[in-house]
Parts: sequence; C-alpha cells; structure tokens
Amino acid sequence: MKKGIATLLLAAVFGGVAVSPALAQGGAAETQNQVNRIEKLETALQGSAVFVKLTLQAPLDAVPASFSVANPARIAFDFPATANGLGHNVQTINQGELRSANIVQVGDRTRLVLNLTRMAPFETRIEGRELIIALNPVGQADLTTITEQPLANFAASSQQAEQAAKSVRDIKFRRGTDGQGRVLVELSNPDTGIDIRQQGSNLVVEFVRTSLPEHLQRRSDVTDFATPITSMVAQQQGENVRLVITPNGLWEHNAYQSDNQFVLEVKRLVEDPNRLVQGAPRGQYAGEKLSLNFQNIDVRAVLQVIADFTDFNIITSDSVRGNLTLRLKDVPWDQALDIILQSKGLDMRKNGNVIWIAPGDELAAREKMQLEALAQIGDLEPLHTESFQINYHSAKAIFDFLKSKDQTMLSPRGSVVVDERSNKVFITDVPSRLDALRRLFVEIDQAPRQVLIEARIVEASKDFARDLGVRMNFTDGRGHRIGNARAGLGQVVGGALVGTGAQSGGATPVASFSTVNLALFNNAATRFLNLELSALESDGRGRIVSSPRVLTANLVEASIEQGTEIAYRKETSSGATSVEFKKAVLSLKVRPSITPDGRLQLRVEVNKDSPVFPAGFLEPAIDTKNVKTEVLVENGGTVVIGGIYEESETNNIARVPVLGEVPVLGALFRNTKRESSRRELLVFITPRIVTDALTLR
Repeated sequence: MKKGIATLLLAAVFGGVAVSPALAQGGAAETQNQVNRIEKLETALQGSAVFVKLTLQAPLDAVPASFSVANPARIAFDFPATANGLGHNVQTINQGELRSANIVQVGDRTRLVLNLTRMAPFETRIEGRELIIALNPVGQADLTTITEQPLANFAASSQQAEQAAKSVRDIKFRRGTDGQGRVLVELSNPDTGIDIRQQGSNLVVEFVRTSLPEHLQRRSDVTDFATPITSMVAQQQGENVRLVITPNGLWEHNAYQSDNQFVLEVKRLVEDPNRLVQGAPRGQYAGEKLSLNFQNIDVRAVLQVIADFTDFNIITSDSVRGNLTLRLKDVPWDQALDIILQSKGLDMRKNGNVIWIAPGDELAAREKMQLEALAQIGDLEPLHTESFQINYHSAKAIFDFLKSKDQTMLSPRGSVVVDERSNKVFITDVPSRLDALRRLFVEIDQAPRQVLIEARIVEASKDFARDLGVRMNFTDGRGHRIGNARAGLGQVVGGALVGTGAQSGGATPVASFSTVNLALFNNAATRFLNLELSALESDGRGRIVSSPRVLTANLVEASIEQGTEIAYRKETSSGATSVEFKKAVLSLKVRPSITPDGRLQLRVEVNKDSPVFPAGFLEPAIDTKNVKTEVLVENGGTVVIGGIYEESETNNIARVPVLGEVPVLGALFRNTKRESSRRELLVFITPRIVTDALTLR
C-alpha cells in the first residue's frame, strides 16, 4: 500500500498554491477568491446503498470533478473556491462499504475523500444547496427519498446482528515453498468486508463488523519460520477485527480469498533501482490504479497529484511547463505518469524514493557531465592495495589473466603481482575496481565438484551382449521389442549407435548388441548390470579384465592404462643401436563435465593395443583398436562401449597313419574339425557425482 490519500490530505502544494498552517488544520479561513463553503456532512444507509449528503453555503454550478483509486479503495471530489466549514478533517462513518471521510482544505479549494472497504459504483446529484453521493445505488428513487426524510431514519438497525453473524474462526501461519509468509484466516461468512492498508512499517488487515473469539486474540512471534513476517497481532477493535502484521526488510504482499478462507502472502522483494513499482514484470505496469479527469490543467499540478498517491517525491525542472487535458480511468499510476511524460516530451530519473522529471536532452546533458566528473575523479582517486587469497584456482592463472592486454577488470592505473607460494594475488587499484574484483573472486573461486568414475573392462563371449540385451528388454536388430518394456531404435552418433532416453523398463533401448558400438543405461538399470557382470564369470561366459576406479574433478581428464611396453631396436646413422619402448596397453580416458541439471557429459576414449608376431619377423607389430566419443549420461547411469572384437580360428585334423594320406580314399580315414571363437571387449563406465553421502567401498 502507498501513502495514498493520507499523504494527499497533508499535501503541501495543490495546483501550485501553497497551504497555510491554519488551512492545513481544517479551519474556516477563506481567501478572497472563496465564495462557497461546506457546512454539513451527513450519511445514511438504506439496504446495500450508502448515501452521503453535503450541504453547502451556496448551490454548486456543476457536479465537482472526481477521481478514484482501486487499491486502496477511495473516491475523491474536488471543490474549487470552497472552504471547509465543518471544523474537522476526519469523520468516521462505518456504514456499508464506507469507512470514513476526509475533508481537507488546501489553498482555495477543498477535497473530499471517501475511504471504502472495497471499490463501489457511485452516482452524484445536485439538489439545491445539497450534493448527494450514492454508493451502490439501487435506483433513482433512493436519491429523492434521502432529500425528503431525516438521515437518522436510515440507520442500519441490523448492524449488531450482522456483526454477531460474522466472525473469525481461526488464524494460521505457514511458510511458502519460496520462503514467503502466508497468513490464513478462516471466516464464518465469505461476504465479510476486508480492508488492507499499510501503516508505517506494518501491514494492517481489518475485517469489518466481525467478532474475534477470545482465544484468538493474541500476539504470535513467527521469526523462526525465516519469512519476511516477524510477528502478527490479532485483536478486537470496536466492531472490527484488526490483524497487524509486522514484516522486515523490503517486501510486497498479495491477498486473495477462496470461499471462507482469506490468504495474505508477504514475500521478500529484491529492489530494482530503475523500476518505479518493485516486483512488477519488466515492461508492464503494476502501480495502484487511479482515475484522472482534468481540463487544461498545469502539468506540474498533475505531477503533484501523482506524487500524493505514491511513496515518491517528484522534483520537476524549471523547464517543465505547459497545460494538458486528460481523462484516465482505472489506470496504474506508473502508466499514467509515463503517458504524461510522453505527451510533453519529458523523461525521468529515479534515485531512491525521489523522481526527477525534466526534458530528455536536459537529463542526458546532466548525466554526461556526471560521467565526465567521475572519470576525472578516477584519474585523481588515491590507489589502495589489497591481497586476495585464492583457494581453488591458481593464483598464477589469475595473474596472467589480469596482466593480459584484453582484460578490463583493472583500471589503467591498476597493477597486480602474484605470490605462488601462498597462492595470493596483490592488486593495487582504485576502491571501485577492488570491490568489483572482490565480487568476481567470490563467484569464481569455488571448490570444484568431484566425479567418481568406475570402469569395468569385460572380456565376454559373443553371446553375452546379446543375452544381456534380452534381459534388459532391448530391441533386436530389426527394431522388434524383446521383453515387456517399451523399446525403440537409437540414433547413430559418430558411427556409434546411441540410445535416446530412459524407458519404463529401466534402460535406454538400443539395437541388438551384435551391431552396437555404444549404449546408454539410466541410473535404475545400473544395479541390474552389476548383477549380470557378477554372474558373468561364474557362468563361464567371460571374465572381468579390470575394474579400476578414479576420482577426478569436474572438467579434468582421468586416465587409466593397463598393459605392457614392447622393446624395439633402432639403428642410428652411425651404425649403433638403441632400444625404444612402445606401449601396447588397454587405456581409458574420460573427461567429465557436470551439466546444470545434474547430468554428466563424458568425453570418452578407449584404446586397445595388442602385439602381433607375423611369421618371419623378429619384432612384433602392434594391433590397435580405438573408440572415441562423447555422450550424455545421467548421474549414476552407465555407458557401455562395445564392438572391439578378438576372433580366432583353429583347424584340427585326426587321421589314421598312412591310410589317411591316400588321395580321395584317405578322407574315409581322417577327421577334420574347425573351431572359431570370437570374444568381445566391453567397457562399462559409470560416473557418479561425489556428495557428502558418497563414499568409496
């Protein structure tokens, strides 16, 4: 809520005319231009309609200009050349939707403000020296009746019974999922009138003509909930129930009602120094709505009216002049201000709760002068030296960055030195640049996340991969589903067939393993893979060659090798010989990268080298098999790399001596047996992001 009418009632300037202290107190002092005065204000309630009758010293020529505000609900009437002759500024009413009326004289004009519990339609009519305002009018006959009968006859005799029928049943406090404080009030009647307003730093909610049970009249300390709300007080105030909520810091509130439950939410607000209404979506208006209807009014006076309805102080340049005519109804005040500025070619700058309004070129010239002054200050500002302890990065790397010619973090006068032993950098520069570097180091000098990579290198028979695919509900080579899980073909990436996502069966579907180079399993399928590998050797279908584990940091490559180095003789030009060693190893290189959504992107390279001894050669050749790819796998999932085969063929001939060598007939005395075997090398890689709960076993 804003100051609203409360600020307007104490306005120091109204239409360019200053207010004297006597007029601000609501006295009857008149200027030479005043020809009328308000002598009496009476109200009456008939059904759901509230009637306000103003009696003036002289008849009005026309219905006074008016405007309304939706939140808080208020209607204002302006009486030019009229004094306040009531002897007071505030009159409490509490009838129907009308809570009170404020009458304030400012200069030679008087403003009447009707404070409502909620916005209501209204009609006005002049009857001689009387102005009649009807809220929630039900017909023209009511306006005639009020001028003929005493107002006391329209008092609501059923108010006490209505108050007894409306009550607050319960008041609860909850913490929202985003840290907002939620006050839940259960009402006995969904039609209860509710008024929400801000008083100082508190938020006040009043339930009109409602009773509060004694056990709910208490003060609640809700600081431990870690919300913007620190306490709330519920108490009976006359015929109303008042709930006072005390937030802290910068906040905004939202209230809504669902049947018998009223909910008030207060959430923390991050202030945007360039935005008039905090919390409003970018490019949208969210100020409280008001209505303006002026004919040929000075633009300064309109800006003052807007200032009276907000928490802002508006300062206008001497070059802001001219009049304008506008009619705006239920428009957010920030949009109304924008419209006024655009119509006059003006611009604004906001600094805290002060808005400075001037022509755009004038503001631009002023800002240019300020920037030039700041640049001169930067050239003359004394230099400070500060040391920065680097915990997780290399101080030498930061030093090299700050010393590069493309960096913009240091000013032209700044300098940096590094101490590699203590991993510190010492920077000398102006205080503003040191503050920026301090924030930068806090953001980038974070402990790197660790990744545990478990690799299982399996040498299996050619049937093991196919049987594993059947057990894991994969598809066969023709895309037919095997088992009960949903399945489909994967996609080819760099010559390797890769699964496209997790399915209900616990694994990503791939084609038959006889044609697969790469397969992905999700986290749920990893444990089933472990069981299959455990049963591998016991069933005689293969063996686990190696099961290494390595812990590495995010974005740091981990390498695992297993094998031998082969010696080669090398002759030099002088005839001497030397020995060189070449690796024939099984190597695995993995570089993990943790994505923002908690998955892992792996850059994998598998190399399988083995020596081959050709006939007639003393030195062996090296047979090389290599797979290099990049995959995306979820945390705890498994990527399987296959397609590296070792195949052997043998011919065994059993024959009867002499007879088995006889041409043609010898086939009857010999037996030829051919055997072929193919074994596949499978690499299972399971990465896991290390947390406090993850330990090596």
